[in-house]
Amino acid sequence: MASGMISRLEQLCIDKGLKMTEQRRVIARVLSDAADHPDVEQVYRRAIEIDPHISIATVYRTVRLFEEASILARHDFGDGRARYEEMPTDHHDHLIDLQSGRVVEFRNEEIEKLQRAIAGELGYRLVDHRLELFAVPIEKGDSGKQ
Repeated sequence: MASGMISRLEQLCIDKGLKMTEQRRVIARVLSDAADHPDVEQVYRRAIEIDPHISIATVYRTVRLFEEASILARHDFGDGRARYEEMPTDHHDHLIDLQSGRVVEFRNEEIEKLQRAIAGELGYRLVDHRLELFAVPIEKGDSGKQ
């Protein structure tokens, strides 16, 4: 991101009335630029490349503040680390590669319809859900079926 431009996450912080220190701006930019779902340690490593004076404690506090303000979504993908992404504007689900830790975002309308149907059959109207698929890559000769 070109310096001087305000990141999406930084604009969300401003819109919600959060005080934006320079270190918070750096952390917001790092999170906005993330193509993955980084944990706090990864955010910290990326932030100190921009500002070496940022402490890990500042990153933890800032991430918690952003989460409490509903600016960040927190995920637990079963690897013992809280991982973060900007609060999504559009619903999506996640597939987690257990070998590499890579997180793939996807949307499948058939799955969405099935979840609404199941809730309805049980006498409920679905208002929200989270789907996380944990998988390993298919090896040659492996059809991927269980």
